[in-house]
Amino acid sequence: MVVFNVIWELSARFGLIDSFILSQPSRIWNTFLAMAQNDLFMHVGITVYETLAGFLLGVVFGTLLAVILWWSSFISKVSEPYLVVLNSLPKIALGPVIIVLVGAGTRAIVFMALAISLIVTVLEMLNGFRGTNREYIRMAATFGANKRQIFTKIVFPYNISTLFNSLKINIGLSLVGVIAGEFLVSKAGLGYLIVYGGQVFKLDLVMASVIILSIVAALMYEAVALLQKLVLKWYGH
Repeated sequence: MVVFNVIWELSARFGLIDSFILSQPSRIWNTFLAMAQNDLFMHVGITVYETLAGFLLGVVFGTLLAVILWWSSFISKVSEPYLVVLNSLPKIALGPVIIVLVGAGTRAIVFMALAISLIVTVLEMLNGFRGTNREYIRMAATFGANKRQIFTKIVFPYNISTLFNSLKINIGLSLVGVIAGEFLVSKAGLGYLIVYGGQVFKLDLVMASVIILSIVAALMYEAVALLQKLVLKWYGH
């Protein structure tokens, strides 16, 4: 990373690349300092809030839907073709519909994040539930366990790691949904800064916002990974 930034900076200074188009580390750093003195943390906070809201809603509702589909084979058979289609559909295409349904602003952005993360959670968790060791389930059934007990004592605990794998995927997908929503309707947030910088040709602002967004995404991922370690340490048995 250090070598890359040094080469980037020197290339811009000696005219090997166009610093107006590709910027350079020193200009990005100066832009970051200027942003920090203004509304940077407000924009970061808005993006983080919208991402966490869409992420948590997607995880909760996606897991509940996966439980329902695991519980009822009829509902599962009827729903799965639609889930596959919805998973393949670019959610950004639903942007205008979402804005009309829930209104512009934060609700539309959170709904976009939810739409992107929900189906992935359903499919991931459902596959995990179905992949539970059948011998464990047969053993519990032999001892008279009903379906609720089988799920709470065997199926769900067996898929704690699957749940956290889903969380790691969804934190990134939720951030993608939020940025896509901010591109469309937001007046604040990192997505808004990226669009605004592109519109007024402040490419230093665009690059600085993208780098900040990368740091935010990495921190969110690490937070989920840390939570996974804590939960598995307590619940690993």
